[in-house]
Amino acid sequence: MSNAMYNKMWHQTQEDLSSLLDKEAEKRMDQHRDQVFIFQMLATFYIKYVQIFRNLEDVYDQIVHPQKRILIRKILDGVMGRILELKNEMVELELTEFHYFDDILQDLKLAPQQLDIPIPKYFLKEKLEVIKGREKILSQILTETGFSTSDKKYPVKPVPLEEAVKVIQVSERARQGRLRAMFMKQIYLQECRAKQSKLSGEKFADMGAAALRIQKVWRGFRQCKRTKRERAEEMIFLGMNPPPSFNEVSDAMLQADRVAHLRRKVQMKHEEEYRDALVTIKDDLRLMEGPDIKENLQDQIRHWFIECRNLTGSFPDYPKEEEGGSAIIFSSKTPEQVIEDILESQEEEEKSKKKKKKKENKPEKEKEKKETKDKNKEEDEEWKMSPSVFLPTMEEGNSIYKDLWKNKDESWNFPQDYDPEMIKEAKRKELESEIRVQVDELMRQELKNLKLAVNREKESAAKPRKKKEKNKGKKGKRGKKDKDLTADRTIESLFKELVEEGLLIQSLQVTLSDYIGEYSYLGTTLRQVSIEPMPSLLDVRQLVTLYAVLPLGSAEVHEKAPLVKSLLLAGPSGVGKKMLVHAICTETGANLFNLSAASIAGKYPGKSGLQMMLHMVLKVARQLQPSVVWIGDTEKTFYKKVPQAEKKMEPKRLKKQLPKILKLLKPDDRILIVGTTHRPFDAELQSFCRVYQKIILIPRPDYASRYVLWKQILQRNGGVITEALNVSCLAKISDGFTQGDIVHVIKQALTERRVRQQPHKPLTATEFISALTSMSPVYQEEEESFKNWYAKTPMGKKRALAITGGNPENQKDKGKKKE
Repeated sequence: MSNAMYNKMWHQTQEDLSSLLDKEAEKRMDQHRDQVFIFQMLATFYIKYVQIFRNLEDVYDQIVHPQKRILIRKILDGVMGRILELKNEMVELELTEFHYFDDILQDLKLAPQQLDIPIPKYFLKEKLEVIKGREKILSQILTETGFSTSDKKYPVKPVPLEEAVKVIQVSERARQGRLRAMFMKQIYLQECRAKQSKLSGEKFADMGAAALRIQKVWRGFRQCKRTKRERAEEMIFLGMNPPPSFNEVSDAMLQADRVAHLRRKVQMKHEEEYRDALVTIKDDLRLMEGPDIKENLQDQIRHWFIECRNLTGSFPDYPKEEEGGSAIIFSSKTPEQVIEDILESQEEEEKSKKKKKKKENKPEKEKEKKETKDKNKEEDEEWKMSPSVFLPTMEEGNSIYKDLWKNKDESWNFPQDYDPEMIKEAKRKELESEIRVQVDELMRQELKNLKLAVNREKESAAKPRKKKEKNKGKKGKRGKKDKDLTADRTIESLFKELVEEGLLIQSLQVTLSDYIGEYSYLGTTLRQVSIEPMPSLLDVRQLVTLYAVLPLGSAEVHEKAPLVKSLLLAGPSGVGKKMLVHAICTETGANLFNLSAASIAGKYPGKSGLQMMLHMVLKVARQLQPSVVWIGDTEKTFYKKVPQAEKKMEPKRLKKQLPKILKLLKPDDRILIVGTTHRPFDAELQSFCRVYQKIILIPRPDYASRYVLWKQILQRNGGVITEALNVSCLAKISDGFTQGDIVHVIKQALTERRVRQQPHKPLTATEFISALTSMSPVYQEEEESFKNWYAKTPMGKKRALAITGGNPENQKDKGKKKE
């Protein structure tokens, strides 16, 4: 796809965004009561914003014009934030984390795959060098301390030279022996055949009969092959089987990948040229236009002095530096407008004195009005969309697009390099503000001289002592709150210590796309019959993207979007909870801190040791953000009763500290606490739910997900899927088994030898069944226990009340009274 095509795609996406913003502005003012209608409206906006996000992400990744990219990035972050806001609205409305849009997707003629939220490539591209440097340092520390992951997986012991020679000799002699034995066997069989033919005395068969027999076999074999080929062609023609080159990557796709790679190189080159131009153009403007700007500003300010003197009879007070200097008076105003403002201000002062007397009698009336308004609000409990933080940024970006880029003629800029005129406009303003500071100093002195010479006035010096005292007091308070326990140490030394202690670990290179699954196509239908469906694996993946990856990847989104500080992944063992934690780190380039009970056992003992450990973790996590703090088997931290075998480990050390850590985290801190558990029922529910803001229940895979899993994991491990292998049968048989079980079975069956045998011995379903029988599945009862546990969580209780027709707000009040 060429630059022109991406420009066209951007213009089209901007048009869609503009119409969507207009629609949302219309609906925002309306008040509704029908919950189904409200959800339909929110879901439609959500789906449309996701489509815009997908297009903008592609455009931002591939477009090469540096000034366009700045605007696209601003709008992209706005769209991302709005998606998170709409998701939050839907969660509060439906009181569930999972939503189903089957009917809306049908109306919009979209496939479920188009609901996939892409992870912007700039998350990693913009800090690739930093991530690579950090990984190098981490792997270096691990190898020095002997904690290298590669060493753990494949322990290699050094072998002496003599032993190595003996091993090679033994294996070589054994190979030669096998060959000799085979050769001798062939000679022996030949001799046996010769003896038998002599004894029997049979003559050779007729040559014609022999030829006829060979022809018969050959023709049968040939016809069988032709029939198979014709049957395969018929199946392809009917659309029952894919064409032979269906899974192969076409030449056009390979060429497109090459072009995309080249475009990224051009993109980087244009970015560098643009940064250099920002400096050079400003320097040129300072030389060429700087003196003229200075003279114009001085003339403008002098004119203001004289006009004020003529109108009011005295010279004006010059605005202070803190207030903005002369920029306050002359910002986007002509000298004539400034004179009008002076006259208006005098009239307003006189009017304000008269109004003050009237206002003294009003407060009582206003209070009465407010009380009546509050009563009316209570009576009319109508739903209204909550205010958005991201809509103004999107609207601003959209208006900039319309003013600058929509109808801009770019026929002169075929290579899509930076536009120098736009830089000049921006830098003129910067230069003017810099020169204005110098001019203000000169003109203040000039005004003093004028006052002394003409009016003989003396100015009283300002005394800003009180403000300074206040600031000092505040600083002192802050200092007391934030005690730095490691003020004398560098971040590098703290980083190294945490790695050596095993609290900062290397994340596995796993992407979210590796978390394979399929959509739930019956979600809406089941909810209409008031049955709560189990979420699909792709629903889980989508939630992880929304709550973890997008906020951690973008600082702008994290600061303004609904803040998610902690996330709990609960589900049976083998469903991919740890994999999702590692995927979050891989997709965002985050550090991974391991604070599970087993990891911190025996480290930093005592209260002071625990305080020091948490301080170090938070300090490094803040400095090298984004960061993920992972607490594996987190139910141990919140045990109802600690088992006797685990008492020495002190699993509940972090129980009181975690709520304090959450309070310390601010919107600026891109730190996420992620807990994983396969036995949430062992934990105290109240303290557990107080720490984990969002709870995602991960189910065992359904039939559709198992079918996709078997196909993709087989192919990834070198398996070839033929007609002999019934994947549907495998998906049905493996009901109840988790993704981890399926991966284990495939790796166990597909040895190197078996992969080599596939051309003449295709894979069959029976080969995997024996391995499956040795594993224990997740039974329906276990899944029900997870469902029942989730129903006791705050969100689960609210959802149950909403389904039964209860009011969650009334229930809250009752709970408070009981307490």
